[in-house]
Amino acid sequence: MAARKAGELLREGAARHGRGELAAAEALYRQVLALDPGEPNAHNLMGVLARQRGAPEQALRHTERALARSPEAPVFLANHGAALAEAGRLAEAVAHLRAALARRPEDAVSLRNLGQALCALGDARAAAAPLEQAVRLDPGGAAPWLALAHARRELGEAAAALAAARAALARAGGDAALAGQARFLLAALGEGAAPDRAPAEYVRDLFDQFAPRFEAELTERLAYRTPEALAALVEAVAAPRGVVVLDLGCGTGLSGTALAPFAARLEGLDLSPRMLAEAGKRGLYAALHAADLVEFLPSRPGAYGLVAAVDVLNYLGDLAPALAGMAQALAPGGLAAFSVEAGAGAPFALGEGMRYRHDPVHVAGLAAAAGFTELARQEAVLRQEKGRPVAGVLFVLRRGAAGPTSPPP
Repeated sequence: MAARKAGELLREGAARHGRGELAAAEALYRQVLALDPGEPNAHNLMGVLARQRGAPEQALRHTERALARSPEAPVFLANHGAALAEAGRLAEAVAHLRAALARRPEDAVSLRNLGQALCALGDARAAAAPLEQAVRLDPGGAAPWLALAHARRELGEAAAALAAARAALARAGGDAALAGQARFLLAALGEGAAPDRAPAEYVRDLFDQFAPRFEAELTERLAYRTPEALAALVEAVAAPRGVVVLDLGCGTGLSGTALAPFAARLEGLDLSPRMLAEAGKRGLYAALHAADLVEFLPSRPGAYGLVAAVDVLNYLGDLAPALAGMAQALAPGGLAAFSVEAGAGAPFALGEGMRYRHDPVHVAGLAAAAGFTELARQEAVLRQEKGRPVAGVLFVLRRGAAGPTSPPP
């Protein structure tokens, strides 16, 4: 009797889930688990719900319970693999997705997830085969074409990347997020005008997946030292102490460590919830905000003595809204400090690395228009990329007229 009741509840929950009634579906799945705490289908579907809500650790707990009951089930292996990928545990994700595909080789979604995980691990060549198979199995789907386009771009195959990105855009239909990401990639490949900023969904997804290995990747492989360099420039020209500091695009908190000596109170902001979760582990931040910086800054008028953006503005093209927002969020005489990737000629340009480069002269003009006085501008190598240095410029600005400062380095 209990088994029949659980089956009925599960079918009703799945139907509600399919209609997008997530709260109702969850309530029904929980009723199933009250009757049978190990019921694998209920745990698997609870894992799907958690993934939809951006809660990868919760998703993993449920998908692990499903696999514990049915370790050979391809649908459970596939969902657990996807949850592992979203949690940044990419090597484990690849193993589970391959196990799922060994049992169900024509699962287009798992093929796409496998390709994306391999690409995120830096093996775009291995990613290409499952992604090509995914688009053969699901030729009308935009998502596999977009994933293939990114893999081809990573391989330096510009023509193939362009063709796949065009296919993704043609199939995006009413999915504005996918269409925006396809247009952004096309612009990075030189087709079409660059938008004023990277799509928020692209940035959030990129750094959500990057979060668990972010620091090791940047500091060990890419020789990333920009937070320390920017903090040193702030110290040299202004030496603030005991101010409220906002760390824009705080990521895992690398920049917060460099900014902490200036702060009586340190706050962080990032689009990526998983980056913020990593930052919270440092114990540095009094508050962490999951928000878009252009929207957040005007909501905090005069709240900060220092607003810093380390390796963040390269995901924005037009910097006028960001600089105006910084000026609004700063108290009179407060400091803005940030890095940009260096460009020349055009105010901004979108590169194949899918980040914007900015002309420093244009940036200085925007800063003046926003009411800033420039205290320092310094050329810097921001990091290494594919064995080459990435040229950048560091700025330190004061809101309003300049007061006395130390000489620049």
